[in-house]
Amino acid sequence: MNGGSTTFAVWAPDATRVEVCLLDRGGETRLSLPERTLGVWHGEVPGVGVGQHYGVRAHGPYDPAAGSRFDPHRLLVDPYAKAIAAGGPDYSSIVVDDGFDWGDDAHPRRPWSDTVVYEAHVRGLTMRHPDVPVHLRGTYAGLAHPAVIDELLRLGVTAVELLPVHQSTTEPAVSRRGLVNYWGYNTLGFFAPHGAYAAAGDGGGQVTEFKAMVRELHEAGIEVLLDVVYNHTAEGGAGGPTLSLRGLADGAYYRQDLGGRYEDVTGCGNTVAVAHPMALRLVMDSLRYWVSEMHVDGFRFDLASALLRTGRGVDLDAPLLTAIAQDPVLRDVKLVAEPWDATPEGYLVGRYPSPWCEWNDRFRDTVRDFWRARSGGVRDLAYRLSGSSDLYADDGRLPFSSVNFITAHDGYTLRDLVTYERKHNEANRERNRDGHGDNRSWNCGVEGETDDPDVVALRQRQSTNLLATLLLSTGVPMLTAGDERGRTQRGNNNAYCHDSELTWVDWAEDPGWSHLTALTTELLALRRRHPVLRSRHYFLGHPVGDGRRRDLVWLHPAGHEMTGADWFDTGLHTIGMLLNGEPLDDSCFVMWLHSSYEPATLVTPGDPWPERWEVVVDTSGAAAGNHVDAEHELQVPGRCLLLMRSA
Repeated sequence: MNGGSTTFAVWAPDATRVEVCLLDRGGETRLSLPERTLGVWHGEVPGVGVGQHYGVRAHGPYDPAAGSRFDPHRLLVDPYAKAIAAGGPDYSSIVVDDGFDWGDDAHPRRPWSDTVVYEAHVRGLTMRHPDVPVHLRGTYAGLAHPAVIDELLRLGVTAVELLPVHQSTTEPAVSRRGLVNYWGYNTLGFFAPHGAYAAAGDGGGQVTEFKAMVRELHEAGIEVLLDVVYNHTAEGGAGGPTLSLRGLADGAYYRQDLGGRYEDVTGCGNTVAVAHPMALRLVMDSLRYWVSEMHVDGFRFDLASALLRTGRGVDLDAPLLTAIAQDPVLRDVKLVAEPWDATPEGYLVGRYPSPWCEWNDRFRDTVRDFWRARSGGVRDLAYRLSGSSDLYADDGRLPFSSVNFITAHDGYTLRDLVTYERKHNEANRERNRDGHGDNRSWNCGVEGETDDPDVVALRQRQSTNLLATLLLSTGVPMLTAGDERGRTQRGNNNAYCHDSELTWVDWAEDPGWSHLTALTTELLALRRRHPVLRSRHYFLGHPVGDGRRRDLVWLHPAGHEMTGADWFDTGLHTIGMLLNGEPLDDSCFVMWLHSSYEPATLVTPGDPWPERWEVVVDTSGAAAGNHVDAEHELQVPGRCLLLMRSA
């Protein structure tokens, strides 16, 4: 914008004419953009200011095999629109004012080793919060409400990772089933905050409201990470709607074979051709905008491996990684890869370059298998507990390269993980064919909710075991919103299409599951107080201090150090992890994990370790608060986790 005029620019190199369409209640006024420079059609339009709704119409050949799908009957969204409004079958772009009073706002710049991620949905987090005013629930302003921020701080969360907030739409097939794309992994605009999440509405006020949310979270010391979807768009496959990129430069923005057929490695109909210079520029400009103008602190890249596709296949020297690595705005923000796409060759866990961190699904699967007593020993578990050095240490990356998680938005909630063995997705109206079939879950003997007190007690303990393992493992823990409150989706492990109480966090306290909130708060406080529980470096079993003690010792339940034979004992269901806090602090910790249904005898370590230990956490409830001498035999029931601190 410049005074009383606005400059419009659209890249459509093969178009014969591009019109900007000014929209008002009386219809639209079409103005041809007069200039064309290096494929960019542009022009300054006087009398157009903030709040103006507009669209784009592009003229040219319709030849899909040649990568051209021009259709001037389609009103297109400007790919660089900073606000988008929904209305009828079309979407309109909106001219916005970038001005905002940020005050003294600054990125918290919290080190990865101190970070605790809380994955949340803007709408779902606050829709049922009793202390958030009704008109703010489900919005950016609602998430920034003091009641929500205070709860995040009380838990010990340092970063919220928001499910997609880019303007998105619902797929036609989902709409036909009478459902919506609630999660938002169907992007329409890479620069525009989703208008439906704004109490101010989608007339442009969503931009200011989003910025205010970030400012309030930063004031509390909480970082904002965005789950971003650059791998595909809402235009879907060849039969999908033409909304923006397809109608401007189809062959440049989407990966296609020589016949013009879309390559789909995302499972969503199309794959953005991020290796193309202009598609890469679009993504990079978007990322820089969200950091520079919206002040976000980092990104989690959905199906990141799809972004690395070049003519050589999945390429770890792909242009996007190179561009981000040298970019002065982006190279210092938090970068998290979902290190796979919808193909086997896209699975790259442990292979992304520094400074990228990764969602570590090996951690998720190993921990789930261990607690359902199907891990075949403890060897792989030891790697996961200690930072997954087998995945990250070989190329110089550090333990915080591993973002550890037990659950995420996609899949079972923590409560459902111990309640269901079979997915129950009938409400999705796809005949229960959608969602993962291999969930590594265990229902504790009964499928679904039950009043059986023994089953309920076991589920409560198992959920505690899983959560405690996550929060006490080396690496970056990621919690899924509501898991700390016992949220359930009634066995639905693919609830992407439900904007309802099924997916919203229930803030009413459930006495049967409130122990999870208390445990989360307690263990995150321990992490903050004791650097050994959030180490920046791998434990290598090396001597520290006077040399009599090492930084890490793995313990057999009989009290001796694990031997080579012990590591390959597929029937072993118990292991102790002894962490030496010297010289970081004056505490040593032993975490015992016992997954068998049978009771066990644990022998506490003797000389040169402390003579006395305090049981800080006991998920069975039998020994918490007790003090135990060195070389003492401790009887524990089946399926429990103990954390002992040197007394």
